Amino acid sequence: METIYLCIVIFLFVLAVFDLIVGVSNDAVNFLQSSVGAKAASFKTVLFIAGIGVFIGAALSNGMMDIARHGIYQPQHFYFAEIMCILLAVMLTDVVLLDVFNTMGMPTSTTVSMVFELLGGTFALALIKVHGSDTLGLGDLINTDKALSVIMAIFVSVAIAFFFGMLVQWLARVVFTFNYKKKMKYSIAIFGGIAVTSIIYFMLIKGLKDSSFMTAENKQWIQDNTAMLIGISFAFFTVLMQILHWLKVNVFKVVVLLGTFALALAFAGNDLVNFIGVPLAGYSSFIDFTTNGTGTSPDGFLMTSLLGPAKTPWYFLFGAGVIMVYALCTSKKAHNVIKTSVDLARQDEGEENFGSTPIARTLVRFSMTLSNGISKTMPEGMKRWLDTRFRKDEAIIADGAAFDLVRASVNLVLAGLLIALGTSLKLPLSTTYVTFMVAMGTSLADRAWGRDSAVFRITGVLSVIGGWFITAGAAFTICFFVAMVIHFGGTFAIIALIGLAIFSLIRSQVMYKKRKAKEKGNETIKQLMQSSDNTEILELLRKHTREELVKILAFTEENLERTTTAFLHENLRGLRRSMGAVKFEKQLIKQMKRTGTLAMCRLDNNTVLEKGLYYYQGNDFASELVYSIGRLCEPCLEHIDNNFKPLDAIQKGEFSDVTEDIVYLLQVCRHKMENNDYEDFENELRKANDLNGQLSHLKREELQRIQSQSGSIKVSMVYLTMIQEAQNVVTYTINLMKVSRKFQAEE
Repeated sequence: METIYLCIVIFLFVLAVFDLIVGVSNDAVNFLQSSVGAKAASFKTVLFIAGIGVFIGAALSNGMMDIARHGIYQPQHFYFAEIMCILLAVMLTDVVLLDVFNTMGMPTSTTVSMVFELLGGTFALALIKVHGSDTLGLGDLINTDKALSVIMAIFVSVAIAFFFGMLVQWLARVVFTFNYKKKMKYSIAIFGGIAVTSIIYFMLIKGLKDSSFMTAENKQWIQDNTAMLIGISFAFFTVLMQILHWLKVNVFKVVVLLGTFALALAFAGNDLVNFIGVPLAGYSSFIDFTTNGTGTSPDGFLMTSLLGPAKTPWYFLFGAGVIMVYALCTSKKAHNVIKTSVDLARQDEGEENFGSTPIARTLVRFSMTLSNGISKTMPEGMKRWLDTRFRKDEAIIADGAAFDLVRASVNLVLAGLLIALGTSLKLPLSTTYVTFMVAMGTSLADRAWGRDSAVFRITGVLSVIGGWFITAGAAFTICFFVAMVIHFGGTFAIIALIGLAIFSLIRSQVMYKKRKAKEKGNETIKQLMQSSDNTEILELLRKHTREELVKILAFTEENLERTTTAFLHENLRGLRRSMGAVKFEKQLIKQMKRTGTLAMCRLDNNTVLEKGLYYYQGNDFASELVYSIGRLCEPCLEHIDNNFKPLDAIQKGEFSDVTEDIVYLLQVCRHKMENNDYEDFENELRKANDLNGQLSHLKREELQRIQSQSGSIKVSMVYLTMIQEAQNVVTYTINLMKVSRKFQAEE
C-alpha cells in the first residue's frame, strides 16, 4: 500500500515540475510586462534581472506554504488517503488548466486556480464524509473563514489595483508630463527616492519577513527600527538618484529594472506555493503516515500533523528556483501572454486583438458622459493647465516600445508594493490580477484609451477578467469531479486520469504549434510597423496585402463550393458551417482594413496618392466577396431549415456545372496573386465574361419558368439569388485582380 502512495507522491513532484513551467509561462507577464513594454533594456537583460529575482525569491520563500497544508481544509478531520486524493486532483487539474490558458495567450491566476481547486477537491470529499457521518458538518471540514478571506483578498485586489494605478499614474503624469526629461530637474530625485525606498522596504522588510533566513531576532530588530530604516533609505536613495541624474543616468530605467527585480522576487515568494505547495503537503503527509501510521490503514490515519507550520527543505526551494528560471528563459508561451497585456496597455493605436462588445460600448458611452459632466464643472484655467501636462505628442517613447518609462516605473513600484503587502499579511494575492489591473489603470490615466481604441481595449480587459472568473469556476468544478473519480475509482481511475492529463498536455502543445504557424503571416505587418524606410514599407505592405487577399480568395473558393454542395444535397449542417465562417471572416475583414489603414499612414504622400486608391479598392472588393458568400448562404440556409422544396434536377445540374467553373476561376486567380504573376490575365477576363454570360442565360431561363408558372415560387426566388451572387463573385474576383495588379506593379 505504501508503494502506491509513494508513486503518487513522486508523480505529484513530476506534476510540480510541469506546473512550475506552465505557471511561470503564465505569470511571466506579471514582472516582465512593464520593462518589456517600455524597452527599458534589451530583452535578454530584462530576463537576466528577472531570473535573478525569481531565483532569490524562490530560494528564500517559505511562509506561504501553510495555505496548501491547512488554509482551505481542516486536515485533522481528513484521513491520509483522502488528503492524497484531494492533492492529486488539485495537481492534475492545475497543470492542464494553466496550460490551456497559456496556449490561448490569456493571463490567468495561478493563485485563484490553486485556491479554487483546493476548494473543489475538498468540497467533493467533504460531501462524502458528511453523508457518512452524524457528527461532521461542512464547516468542520472546510476552513470557510480562511477560504473566504483568501477569495475576498483576491477579488478586492482587482479594484484596489486598478484605482491606485489610475490615481498614482495621473499624479505622476501631472508632475513629469509626457516630455518628462524637461520636468525632472529636482523632482526625479524625490520620485526615485520614494520609489526605491518603497521597493527595498517591501522587498526586504515586508515581502521576505517570513523567509527562511529570517530569525525571530532579525524580525524584532527590523520591527523596532522600521522608522529609522525608512528614513535613512529615503535620504540615501534621494541623494543617490539626484547624483545619477547629474551623471546623465536615466533614473526611470534604474527604477524600472529594480522594480522588475523586486516584482520577480515578490512573485516567487508569493506564488511558489501555487506550484509546489500541494506536492510538499503530500510529501509531508506521506512522511507522517510512514513514520507514525505503522499498522494503520490509509483510511484510518488522521492528518493532524498538517496543522503545524510548514518547514520546507532548502533543496526543494533551490530546485524550484532553478526550474522557474529555466522556464522563464525558454518558454515561448510566456512571450505570447506578455504580448496580450502589452498590447492592451500600449500608448498609441495599432492592430487591435479584440473586437467590440455591447458592454464595452456602454461603458465607453457612460465614461464619455461622466467625463463631459466633470469637464463642465472645472475652471477653464485648470483644464488648460492639465491639458499641457497630458500632451501625448510630446511623449518620449523608445523605438518599438508600447509606453514610456514613467508609466513602467509606476506599474512596477505600485504592483510590487501591493503584492509584497499581501505576502506580509499572509494573503495569497493574485500577482496576475494586481499587475494587470495596475497596468490597465495607468494606461487609462495616461489617456492611452482614445475614442478610436477604447471600446477594443475595454473588450480585451473584460475578456481577461472574464477568463479569471472562468478559471475559478473551471478549477472548482473540474477538481470536484476529478476528486470524486479518484475517490471511487481507486488506482484504475488514477492511471486513467494521469494518461488523460498527459494526452491533454501533448495535444495542447501540438495545437499551439499549429496556431503559431498560422500566425506567421502577422510577422510582415510587425516588420512594416517598425520600419521607417518608405520603399521597404511599400514592399512589406504589398507582401502583406497579397497574403491577406489570397486568404480571402481561398475563403471564397471554399465556402462557395461548400454552400452550393450543401444546398443541393440539403445539408443543413454544411450551410450553418458556411454561415459561421462568413461571420468570422467579416470580423477579420474589419481588422484587415484597420491594420491596412494604419500601415498606409506610414507611407509618404506621393506613394499614398499613387497607390492608395488601388489598395482601398482591393479591400472593398475583398469585402464584397465575403458579403456575397453571406448573401448566397443566408437564403439557402433559410430554405433548407424550413424544409422547402429543393431545386429540380435541371436547376441542380445547371448551377452545379457553373459553380465548378467559378471555383476553378478562383483557384487560378488565387495562384496568380500568390505568385504575383499576372501574365496571361486576359484569359481569366475572357473566362469571367463567359461565366457571366452563362449566369445571365440561367437567369433568363428561370424568369421564363416563373412566367409559365411551372415551378415553386420559393425555389425560383432562392435560385435567382444564387445566380445573382454567383455573378457578383465572378465580377468582384476579376475587379480584385485588376486593382491588385496595379497596386503590385513596380513603376
